[in-house]
Amino acid sequence: MAFDFDSYRVKPGANIKLKDIPADPKTDLSKEDAVARLAELKNELEALQEELYAAGKNSALVIIQGMDTSGKDGAIRHVFGDVNPQGCRVESFKVPTSEELAHDFLWRVHKATPPRGMITVFNRSHYEDVLIVRVHDLVPRKTWQARYEMINAFENFLINHDTIILKFFLHISKAEQEERLLAREADVTKAWKLSVADWRERKRWNEYQQAYEDALEKCSTETAPWYIVPANKKWFRNLMIAETVVSTLKTYRSDWHKTLKDMSESRLAELHAYRAENLGGESPKKAKS
Repeated sequence: MAFDFDSYRVKPGANIKLKDIPADPKTDLSKEDAVARLAELKNELEALQEELYAAGKNSALVIIQGMDTSGKDGAIRHVFGDVNPQGCRVESFKVPTSEELAHDFLWRVHKATPPRGMITVFNRSHYEDVLIVRVHDLVPRKTWQARYEMINAFENFLINHDTIILKFFLHISKAEQEERLLAREADVTKAWKLSVADWRERKRWNEYQQAYEDALEKCSTETAPWYIVPANKKWFRNLMIAETVVSTLKTYRSDWHKTLKDMSESRLAELHAYRAENLGGESPKKAKS
């Protein structure tokens, strides 16, 4: 099953109008086929993560942003749920603490970025500092405007230190958001997710859409692209993120395999040298007998 994920990539310098971009996917793919494909991709991602970890040459940073109820938690759970937790972690960014506010806005983010060999998923990210702070006028306009360039420089710095960056904006419609909020209210098993703040923030829908448009336009680069994910259909959302992550990581696989081959040859040489010195070159089984 081929999937043209690249058509959802935001090209550098693109003019983004979210109201003109469908939040429902344009595809003939059935939900059943998508679920089956996602299972295959999760197996591939599990193998890729193991190779990423073993080779220790790159790290991967996956950034997921979106309006309330867009499905950030669900996407992370469905796409990354089978990955070995020793090599993958999720970082969430809430309201900054007093200590975090005493530093520059990237301080708390930088220390959460993945070391080589690891995958880290950001559930919200440094982009909150050009989104919520802008919409709620928490800092002067000139302050948040300057941050786009800082963000690009920061991400470029990470890339130059072997971090693979993928950024996903989960694009839902305003009508879909209302349906999801009301569904939570009607289901006692999901009512714990309710927050008055969700409805309060919904009143600023247009302001958030404009803030996201600017972030997508100004901070999608060739090496750290944004992808706009039509997220009204959860099964498509999960599939697109998984397909994009797997396809991107695969491009590094040959380099990882070369490193792992070199490591294997080195380890075998060490083992053979040890046996030659301690066991007269014989295998442990023969030496014992």
